[in-house]
Amino acid sequence: MSIPNVRRFRITGPTGQEATLMAVLPKGADVDQYLADASKRFDWKAWEDMQQKQFKVRVGQQKQKKAK
Repeated sequence: MSIPNVRRFRITGPTGQEATLMAVLPKGADVDQYLADASKRFDWKAWEDMQQKQFKVRVGQQKQKKAK
């Protein structure tokens, strides 16, 4: 079940990273002002750590090379 009126926005961090932000904005809200404020308050360090953990390969799951 989805939330009605949800819009996706792309925000850019201080070092060039891009993240997707989902929000429901009231009518008449200044979208540019909201996105500028949201990108300032966004926790970029936690987001970057989460991205690194998502694609991290654990040592026990690597393929072993067959020794001859």
